[in-house]
Amino acid sequence: MVQRIYEAAAYQAGSLDGCYWVDTAPAGRRYPALDRAATADVAVIGAGFAGLSAALRLARAGRDVAVLDLHGPGWGASGRNGGFCCLGGAKASRQGMIRRFGADQHAHFRAAERAAIDHVEAVLQRYGIDADTHSHAGEVQLAHSAAAMRDLRHHADEARQDYGLSARLLEPGDLPGQGMAGHGFHGGLVLPAGFALNPRKYVLALAEAALDADVRIHADSPVTSIRQRGGRYQLATAQGRLSARQLLVATNGYASDDLPDWMRALYLPVQSSIIVTDPLGPDQIAAQGWSTDMMAFDTRNLLHYFRLMPNRRFLFGMRGGIGWTGREHRLIRQKIVAHFHRMFPAWSQVGISHFWSGLANLTRDLVPYAGPVDDWPDAFAAFGWHGNGVAMASWTGDQIARRMLGQGDDLPGFFSRDPRRFELGRHRRMSLRAAYAWYGLTER
Repeated sequence: MVQRIYEAAAYQAGSLDGCYWVDTAPAGRRYPALDRAATADVAVIGAGFAGLSAALRLARAGRDVAVLDLHGPGWGASGRNGGFCCLGGAKASRQGMIRRFGADQHAHFRAAERAAIDHVEAVLQRYGIDADTHSHAGEVQLAHSAAAMRDLRHHADEARQDYGLSARLLEPGDLPGQGMAGHGFHGGLVLPAGFALNPRKYVLALAEAALDADVRIHADSPVTSIRQRGGRYQLATAQGRLSARQLLVATNGYASDDLPDWMRALYLPVQSSIIVTDPLGPDQIAAQGWSTDMMAFDTRNLLHYFRLMPNRRFLFGMRGGIGWTGREHRLIRQKIVAHFHRMFPAWSQVGISHFWSGLANLTRDLVPYAGPVDDWPDAFAAFGWHGNGVAMASWTGDQIARRMLGQGDDLPGFFSRDPRRFELGRHRRMSLRAAYAWYGLTER
């Protein structure tokens, strides 16, 4: 029995309803379900950024690869996120990472963050992918309080040191002139790295590139069990079976505690929700004073992330949902709209055309995992992008494929550490309620 920790509706095809990206990039083809017994060199579970990037690398090296997905490429977080190809991938603090893994490993991770962005850009160029990119000047983090702005001043020096970037501070009075006027912003920090894109166009193009490399992609093929037999992995679906010599589990926030059992409580999906407005006219943009196309996010733990897209629609997302029910979605929609109106009051009468949610994913150590599955030979897992999977998941999928090919990789050593499990086991999602309540009280 598949053991997932959210309500069943979170994993049904209809959970994608309302997603703006589907309107911009409907699936161009059907991917057949696995409906018979089949074999492959490598079985990949999950047709998102990590799984498809790995499959593409493996297939181009001559491996016979089959990808199995619950519904299809880009159905999960890879096709419904905010489209920020940026620095990130971990939630561990700088000092926490250095204390636990050492300064050299911390430096390695910072280099990996930049390499991940470069990887996505190279893929877009190599395969001629038009993913509506913009914000090539990078991203801006906006302080939600005076105390947060003091922290940003400190982080500017750290960013210069860690990334070699010319991080630029914006004082409160600088923001209007940068086209960043909004309520409650106390300054910001510009990091000139990364860009924005349409994540669904990107992930579907990855799937096309994989198909061109002879990867077999099977939609509507949720794996129900994984067993070892005769030196191979036997994966069962509702209608078929796949036997493979190597295995990669790349399901991230849509994983299950028993696929395989080793995954139990190693991950914590967290709900992230997004609204998209009707197109904004020049007068509306001028009235609010937000005209930059730069990716933006604020300093809250329950952060807001937002950007003005090339077609002048405004995307606004936030964390905070803890249940996949009709009532919970009505409440989080009301909350996200209220936050949007408070931060951008001139747009309080602008129409909201789309609303949807998805599952990002945390690890107990607050850093990604990319390494072996328990003591299983030739079995690997890659997950835990902490809400920044566009770049980090793509790059890590490519790197773990290099490891599977015996070519070596550039992954930080701690990606393969022995991962810790979340407390409360299958009830671990309940810990989010207390954490979110605390953030709500302390981050007004």
